[in-house]
Amino acid sequence: MPEEMAVEMIVNGEKEILNVPVSRFLLDVLRDELGLTGTKECCTVGECGACTVVINGRSFNSCLILAVEADGSEVTTIEGLAPAGELSPLQDAFIKYGAVQCGFCIPGMVISAQQLLDDNPSPTVEEVREGLSGNLCRCGGYNRMFEAILSVSKETS
Repeated sequence: MPEEMAVEMIVNGEKEILNVPVSRFLLDVLRDELGLTGTKECCTVGECGACTVVINGRSFNSCLILAVEADGSEVTTIEGLAPAGELSPLQDAFIKYGAVQCGFCIPGMVISAQQLLDDNPSPTVEEVREGLSGNLCRCGGYNRMFEAILSVSKETS
């Protein structure tokens, strides 16, 4: 098996071609090679969700995905939600509802919440809770996060 492979991905709408070690995780490539540090490194075992990204329309913990597994994929990180530098409606709602505390879990929470809303534009509170069940917040701001998400859902808009 080769030690490095060329990986081609569309990351936040931009084509990226990188030579990466076959054992390198997507999280490390995003942060170290592409400078996308909004995706956080926390537990590195898929427990916390701080490293959540969207790959081809599905949420994944980037600390568990090898970069070579993302070859040919479209990857969206938290930076991809505001490509023009303006906050997305969901990001704005997180601020408006005071859902951002220490901020460490927020990128993964917002990415998971956006994917939930993309899949289900009118989620119930229970569906929001389930949609964020893979993301942990140590500051305990879940209720404000749920309110922020529901405020931008189609049901309440």
